[in-house]
Amino acid sequence: MSFLSLQKLSVTLRGREVFSDITLEIGAHEVVGLIGPNGAGKTSLMRAALGLIPSRGESSLAGLTPQQRAKAVAWMPQAREIAWPVKVEDLVALGRLPHGDHAQGPVEAAIAKMGLEGLRKRRSTNLSGGEQARALLARALAQETPLLMADEPTAGLDPAHQIATMEVFGALAAEGHGVLLSLHDIGLAARHCTRLVLLAEGRLLADGPPEEVLSDELLARGFGITAYHAQTPDGPVFQPMHRAR
Repeated sequence: MSFLSLQKLSVTLRGREVFSDITLEIGAHEVVGLIGPNGAGKTSLMRAALGLIPSRGESSLAGLTPQQRAKAVAWMPQAREIAWPVKVEDLVALGRLPHGDHAQGPVEAAIAKMGLEGLRKRRSTNLSGGEQARALLARALAQETPLLMADEPTAGLDPAHQIATMEVFGALAAEGHGVLLSLHDIGLAARHCTRLVLLAEGRLLADGPPEEVLSDELLARGFGITAYHAQTPDGPVFQPMHRAR
């Protein structure tokens, strides 16, 4: 089952073509990491897929009504400033708005998954940046959509919460959801994503299992780096090492 289908999607912003002819499918049981250098268009691709910016081509989500889209996909953008001093538990409960209910089960589950039990009565505006990111992600989880899309969801989190957050995404995929994440931390992507999509050179440069997308040739082309790879009993280890010459 496909939760997101893109066909020849292209975006031009301020007279510059960001990328062109992106064809992509995201389905159940997948954690797809969208990687690429700064300026490659990762955020633009996700926003275009949601119909938030103009694009050419087709997206299965862009044509939905706002109500339909809110039930099909939960979206966590990169900008995470919380303007209103609502309690954390009330912020998370906003994820139920598309469903028009006040179901507490999904809200409590999301609070527990993101380790927010001790913060639930705190004002959201009094949280640290990392805590705000976790609260907003909990709101997305409470939305209970087939697909979750997040732009740099681990940015600003300490290492323990980065790992915990990626484990939450893995658990969602195991339950049958689909997850699409843009990530700059390729080490996390290598360990926790089932599939990587490399956006570079104005196009989809590679799409496949992490061990294939993170090849020496593609790393040099996409990022201009070399890296150390190893398979360990605890899973893959990936560490960028040098700029490619």
